[in-house]
Amino acid sequence: MSYWWYRIFRRYPPPPPPFYPSMYPTPYQQQIPQQPQQTQQQQQPYQYQAPYPQPAPYYMPPPPFIPYPTTPEEELAMLEDYKKALEEDLKELQEELKAVEERIKELKEMLKRRGSSQY
Repeated sequence: MSYWWYRIFRRYPPPPPPFYPSMYPTPYQQQIPQQPQQTQQQQQPYQYQAPYPQPAPYYMPPPPFIPYPTTPEEELAMLEDYKKALEEDLKELQEELKAVEERIKELKEMLKRRGSSQY
């Protein structure tokens, strides 16, 4: 099974949720009513205007398209690169595991010194 795509897509976060316009009124500026020329004329209701246009949503660019390997040599090179990347990840995880185990050991010793030997 080939997981060459794993290293590529792992670097790209998922896109943000889609942008939906707000159902609630935006902050508005009141339109200054003009002086009525006639007393029988009805006043226009205030119009709601957004103080600034809403920005367009930001989307991550799509990951670069990498075609499937066409020859066995290309597939071999790709798998070797993937193996190296996995080995590096494994080393980092092993170092992290050692640090966690050391901290667990320190905490157990601290609890034993306090007299609450639950472990």
